[in-house]
Parts: sequence; structure tokens; C-alpha cells
Amino acid sequence: MKYWLLKSEPNVWSIDQQKKAGKDGSIWDGVRNYQAANNLKKMKMGDLCFFYHSNIGKEIVGIVEVIKESFIDPTDKMKKFVAVKIKYKKHLNKNITLENIKKNKKLRHLALIKQSRLSIMPIDMKSWKILNKMSNIK
Repeated sequence: MKYWLLKSEPNVWSIDQQKKAGKDGSIWDGVRNYQAANNLKKMKMGDLCFFYHSNIGKEIVGIVEVIKESFIDPTDKMKKFVAVKIKYKKHLNKNITLENIKKNKKLRHLALIKQSRLSIMPIDMKSWKILNKMSNIK
């Protein structure tokens, strides 16, 4: 299993909308950055992802699970980019702000800090555990 971080503007698609999508989940589409698209291609069924509200809030707010591996993005007329399907797992007990992530020296290597515009990024297991602890998840 791998771990990821998915960024979405909450006024476009929020964790609450993801929760309302239910057990069938929703398609994570519209990614047009090649590095982010390559990350989508690496996702496997059962991988877990932090759900990050970007621009408004700038914080990790929940966890989602990959339920369908990469396929041609139905919103891409050129058929070059992919999408995955994800489903809601849970809201965090305590949201993790970007400010608090930046304050943690053990997280300074994360793409969230180094490549702040990247919308889909891997999270190593050690960082996943640190972030879960920061959100009061056991």
C-alpha cells in the first residue's frame, strides 16, 4: 500500500461532497499536470490518500481510499490524461494546517512544501504516521 495527498479547492470539490458520494465514490479527474498525472498512474486499489483543501483553508481535512486504478479521464478530449476513483473514509479528528506541517522539521521534505502547486503527491509511510498523529488518529 502507498500513501498520497490529493489537493482540491473546497469550493470546487470538498471533503463533505466526497462523503456524500457514498460507497460508490467519485472520479478524481481534470488533472492536467504531467507529474501529478504520473502519480495518478501509480495509485493502486486500497491506497490511502489525505484529502487537502487548497487555497481556502490550506489544511488536510480527511482520508479517502483509491477504489479504481487509473483509466482515461473522461473530461480529457485528447485522451492523454488519466483519472482514478476514490471513496470517502473519514474526516480527521483535527485538521492539519499547512502552517503546522511547515513547523514540523520531520515533514520539510514533503512535496506539499517543496512543490506547493502539485495537486497529487506521494506521502512516505513515516510522514503518513506523523500526520496521523498530528490529527489525533491512533
